[in-house]
Amino acid sequence: MGQSTSPEQRKRQHRIGGGSEEAAQEITHLLALDVPALRLKWAAVFGASPSPYLGRVLMVRAIAHRVQERVFGGLKPSTQKILDRVCDTRGEIAPQHIPRPRASAGTVLIREWRGVRHRVTVLDNDVVYRGRRYKSLSEVARAITGTRWSGPLFFGLKGRAKEVARG
Repeated sequence: MGQSTSPEQRKRQHRIGGGSEEAAQEITHLLALDVPALRLKWAAVFGASPSPYLGRVLMVRAIAHRVQERVFGGLKPSTQKILDRVCDTRGEIAPQHIPRPRASAGTVLIREWRGVRHRVTVLDNDVVYRGRRYKSLSEVARAITGTRWSGPLFFGLKGRAKEVARG
């Protein structure tokens, strides 16, 4: 028996997953293509021929990513702006000029440590870990590891600017 859906439910499904089934089918179809067909698909999707050195797996992943971007949306404009600036200057930009990623209120940070996944929710002035409030990420990192750690470093929020600048 099929379930009937109201017009509002159909509209909501279209907004949330509009085209997600078609995207899944298109990505599944990519897996069956050979390299020459993938090169043609690449040219159609990106508007240019792929490098002759690109392997099949990378082409499938890049095309699949573009399909998902089309359906679910791409990067936030602020992230795209940072990437454009870094690409335009190609190493001329100093690491301190690249904004550090900051965890704003509501951000959930997940870190796996010794096989256990730890989840921290960032609030305005503190963080919550396992139902308990901590003043800083460093306190949480210490509770997890038993040693002093930089919380932002432990959760991957620090040190990325240098990696981006190096390329």
